[in-house]
Amino acid sequence: MLLVVVAVAGGGFVAVNSAGLLEGGAAPTRSAAVLPPATTTVTRQTLNDTMDADGELGYGPVTTAVSRKPGTITWLPDSGAQITRGRSLYRVDNQPVMLMYGTTPAYRDLKVGVEGKDVESLERNLSKLGYDGFTVDDEYTYATAEAVMEWQDDRGLDETGVVELGRVVFAPGKVRVESTQTEEGQPTAPGKGVLTYTGTSKVVTVTLETEDQRMAKKGAKVEVTLPDGKSVKGKVTEVATVIEPGEGQDSEPQTRVEALVSIGSSASAKGLDKAAVDVTFTASKREDVLTVPVAALVALREGGFGLEVIDGGKSRYIGVETGLFAGGRVEVSGDGLTEGMTVGVPS
Repeated sequence: MLLVVVAVAGGGFVAVNSAGLLEGGAAPTRSAAVLPPATTTVTRQTLNDTMDADGELGYGPVTTAVSRKPGTITWLPDSGAQITRGRSLYRVDNQPVMLMYGTTPAYRDLKVGVEGKDVESLERNLSKLGYDGFTVDDEYTYATAEAVMEWQDDRGLDETGVVELGRVVFAPGKVRVESTQTEEGQPTAPGKGVLTYTGTSKVVTVTLETEDQRMAKKGAKVEVTLPDGKSVKGKVTEVATVIEPGEGQDSEPQTRVEALVSIGSSASAKGLDKAAVDVTFTASKREDVLTVPVAALVALREGGFGLEVIDGGKSRYIGVETGLFAGGRVEVSGDGLTEGMTVGVPS
């Protein structure tokens, strides 16, 4: 028989033997003398299209807090400290630079007359901190300025009603200080790094080849195996394409897919700030289906696939529909196909 190379789900290829049905669709039979060299059984099972990948348990991407004001660093938090909304991230000239929650970076002075997402973020934070008298929207009004002056007074700042660039740092939520990049007493200036920070939840970072991107879809459930062998459930929360520089001078940069995975039980990872873990992705799952080894498939002359059914010392071919390919097996269905059937595995 001829070997036929067939593309399967996931970008791989398998070689199957070619066979033929007789003209008109009648199934040929063969005697025991020419039966295939090996056989297998049609099995009913759950088929999972899975892939294992190496991951790193930590706190996710590291962000640098960059000074936007000149002056002297007069206070820095310790590495590992957690900073929440409204608290000082660091101090310049003994005045606080405060953390607020938001996804739009601070990029300008906020004052009466300006509009935008940064204004809305500021107002939402002020409201959460207990200040009122204004409407949370994207317009900085005089009512907003009055609330800002009250906030400034509480923090020992000049009551200007203007939040100057460099007074607040917006982050998606509370942060954990990863490391400091300067020291107390050192000068700082616009554009100079002060400290780095991460989120506060344990996450797993996994880097995949681009052809494996289908495995890591946002919201997909995964299984994470920790260094002690315990397994915990996880979920893909973010997927991004990253460019990794080449290792050598003449090496081309490589495109990779980076997935962030949240883990369901942070208690299981207690005491592990950073650790290598294994992550099992499941792209597809088919429950209670008939399967055979991929090697049992034969390519039929008139198109499609079939199986060589062995019964009573003789064989016949039946056509089948293929479904999910995973782990060297394939989902099959077709008229007359039942669990427990013996089918040939061609050489």
